[in-house]
Amino acid sequence: MILHGYWRSGAAYRTRLALNLKGLAYEQSGVDLRTGAQRSEAFVALNPQGMVPALEVDGAILTQSPAILEWLEETHPTPALLPADALDRARVRAMAALVGCDIHPLNNLRVGKALRETFGADQAAVDAWAARWILPGFEALERLVATHGNGWCFGPTPTLADCYLVPQIYSARRFNVPLDAFPRLLAIEAAAQAHPAFVAAHPDNQPDAD
Repeated sequence: MILHGYWRSGAAYRTRLALNLKGLAYEQSGVDLRTGAQRSEAFVALNPQGMVPALEVDGAILTQSPAILEWLEETHPTPALLPADALDRARVRAMAALVGCDIHPLNNLRVGKALRETFGADQAAVDAWAARWILPGFEALERLVATHGNGWCFGPTPTLADCYLVPQIYSARRFNVPLDAFPRLLAIEAAAQAHPAFVAAHPDNQPDAD
């Protein structure tokens, strides 16, 4: 497998986490979003949307991190990143979607670029924009983890929800979002910092990091 991604992309980060948690070997190919490499003819041939990640698997190309993570769970079910019970699986997917649908798309690189170029936002304004969406999402997640968590977002082992949450905490710190109100989420971040799969997936540890 070859993962085409950008070291600081939250979507690529969550994909690395799932691959690592499942113990799968993969190569990495860096796509520098800052220089527009995602719009190159070569990359658009892989992913017409021109976004990361893209995962090459035996000549096939998978795109969109939620689809990739679900494919990984279906084709490599052990260790499981979704619970056995159908209701619990729905709960974990909902926690993941809270980040993937309602937080992350509003503070990714292309949104920040649009805020700067179209609306003249400075970094403080971009940070405030990110906080506007991260804080209410984290408030909801803090309550959900209080109900369902046991060291991780849902139960005593990492799930898809953690694959989404941990990269979003990394992003929140980049945008200077205050996190003291979320002790349960910070405890998950601390657990991730001690977990080999999470350490290996961290942006600073990627071959294209700078």
